[in-house]
Amino acid sequence: MFEQLSLAARWVRDLREKVRSAHPNVREARGLKLLKEWLSPEQLAQYNSSGFFDVIGCDSGNRYRVHHGAAMNVVQIDDVGGILAGWCFIPKACLVAGDVMLAQKIALETDEHGALAVARSFTPNQRS
Repeated sequence: MFEQLSLAARWVRDLREKVRSAHPNVREARGLKLLKEWLSPEQLAQYNSSGFFDVIGCDSGNRYRVHHGAAMNVVQIDDVGGILAGWCFIPKACLVAGDVMLAQKIALETDEHGALAVARSFTPNQRS
């Protein structure tokens, strides 16, 4: 039995190492694939055409635009797409952009106040 546990532990360790050592382009592609699976049809069309997608905050109804990226990529927008504020909040783990954007989307749609409570505001450039 100990031998089976040892083999299982070795298999898990080897698998984890393969995932960690995967080429960055493979990790990025996986992250983007997962993100796109979670986007609504409207968000997916917007992301494919513009490199960003809009999210409605669950608590306030505010609109946020999540740009492709892993930091300083979320802006709060008005009804015509004008930028009101920039928000930077990312997971503690080192993740590819697709995974970060998915976490930001889920956070804003399910716990907007919690996400903004840990976010840092920034002054974004005025293009959106």
